[in-house]
Amino acid sequence: MQNMKNKTVLVSGGGRDIGKACAIEFAKRGANVALTYFSSEETARMAEAEIRSYGVEALSIKADLTLKSDVESVISKTVSKFGKIDSLIHVSGGLIDRVKIAEMSDEHWFKVMNVNLTSLFMMCRASIPHIPSGGSIVTFASQAARDGGGPGAVAYATSKGAIMTFTRGLAKELGPDIRVNSLCPGMISTGFHDTFTQDEVRNKVAGATALKREGTSEEVAKLTAFLASDESSYMTGNCVDINAGLFFS
Repeated sequence: MQNMKNKTVLVSGGGRDIGKACAIEFAKRGANVALTYFSSEETARMAEAEIRSYGVEALSIKADLTLKSDVESVISKTVSKFGKIDSLIHVSGGLIDRVKIAEMSDEHWFKVMNVNLTSLFMMCRASIPHIPSGGSIVTFASQAARDGGGPGAVAYATSKGAIMTFTRGLAKELGPDIRVNSLCPGMISTGFHDTFTQDEVRNKVAGATALKREGTSEEVAKLTAFLASDESSYMTGNCVDINAGLFFS
């Protein structure tokens, strides 16, 4: 396990599920962790307490990352406390709702794009001046970016596909100083699927994987930490699948 002592990691969307697991994984590796949350204050506070239990510093910040003012506040508070941001892990995002194109309002389309893509753009733009040489950014796309997503998820899949392209372009722009990689999770057991995916669909999808199960947030967090750390020092611009062999790219 890569030692990340004296490193500072900022996890956006670190209050629950995959983001929370990432925040805790980095703490286990010795990093100080700042995390953002929007509606999951209770679990964010739990994550903050667990992070501190590993002997590192923690900071949780409520923020709407579709707002420039909130993004700038997050970066200001993080840098004020820790002095730098060695790694930005942008997990924030969501499906919002399953809506077919013929029934989709302009507002829904723009909301999905803002939550998933614009938030990433603004967080990267604000963070980069504070990321030292040798630092990293890890973005979150989705298997939906590869296969177009499920019913009513065109906007979501499109935004996640854009994140893959954004990752590749940013890796070129920031190299050799900062590495940028992305994850494309498949069927991971999270509140996302609790909300948006029926149990019978989840069971069918999990059964179709080579490993015959859903993934866990902790498994995704370990891969995230690998991509953020020097263990992946020759990787940049990659969009890495983690889907139990359900979809090969």
